[in-house]
Amino acid sequence: MRLLVAFAVIYFFSLSTVCAQSKSSTNTITKPATHSALASKSLLLDISHRGQESLVAVGQQGHILLSNDGKEWQQANVPVQTTLTSVYFLNEKLGWAVGHDATILHSKDGGQNWEIQQFLPSLEKPLLDIYFKNSQQGLAVGAYGQVFRSNDGGTTWKNEFHQEFLLADDIEYLNDLKSEDEEAYLDEISFILPHFNGIVRDGGTLFLLGETGLLAKSKDFGATWQQFDGFYQGSFFALAKTASDLVLVAGLRGHVFRGMENGQQWDEISTDTTALLNDIVMTNDNGIFILGNNGVLLVSNDDGESFIKKTQADGKTLIAGVWFKGKLIAVSDVGIKVLDLP
Repeated sequence: MRLLVAFAVIYFFSLSTVCAQSKSSTNTITKPATHSALASKSLLLDISHRGQESLVAVGQQGHILLSNDGKEWQQANVPVQTTLTSVYFLNEKLGWAVGHDATILHSKDGGQNWEIQQFLPSLEKPLLDIYFKNSQQGLAVGAYGQVFRSNDGGTTWKNEFHQEFLLADDIEYLNDLKSEDEEAYLDEISFILPHFNGIVRDGGTLFLLGETGLLAKSKDFGATWQQFDGFYQGSFFALAKTASDLVLVAGLRGHVFRGMENGQQWDEISTDTTALLNDIVMTNDNGIFILGNNGVLLVSNDDGESFIKKTQADGKTLIAGVWFKGKLIAVSDVGIKVLDLP
């Protein structure tokens, strides 16, 4: 489950023209992340499985942390101090992480050491999620409709502009602008799309979720997208499939929806909270946890049909989580947390 970053801890900057670059064309000098004894207690924004028996977490100042037990954490060697927002491991060795400045990092040794595949500080846009279907084919998405695709394991990344998410009037406007002023067109497409908050794969389907109610699916690994009919205008930050193969999505102001009939019908689920909801975690026995701001933890044992709110005593924002060795482990604005479960 990919992390979908809480806006409370992510800052979006002004924009410049999108261009495709790789590490070979990066001229900006970077500083490696500083090793700190308190890294596991600092702001962390994503946590993910690294193979079956270990974990990886990422966050501010380029911190990447590794653990085999969820208790003791070792800091990795990272070439940037950029805030990292999401991490994904294809297997126990191959991993990628993304973050601010359209940064994409890659590890070949299980996360001990990382290299820059893309770093675009002039772009001033964060990437928010990344997914690889195999060792060669990957997608990274982020603010203002950013999509970068790689077909060579991340050695090169190509930017894509998906105008299928535009209104018909916007498409006509852009076509006219392109014919009149190429520079203005390039500037306009750099911010006209909504933020893409996350990508989630389930079987042969890839889901994309974002702001202004954006929810779409793709059967061709993101080459084309089919949007679900709009049923909510706020942002979505998390998506998961339940045990009965229903789609569960969560987002702003405590909103949770359950998709029926392959997404033809969406039922809103009562949550008794208005907190921003950041992540959905599934357990091995089909339990469901939804993590939110202000320490909010929603718990379901009936396939997402209902939830009980259990707020953590310290009230800290729960940004992302994993189910690991019978425990719910989360990252927060105070680092790693093993949550108290009902």
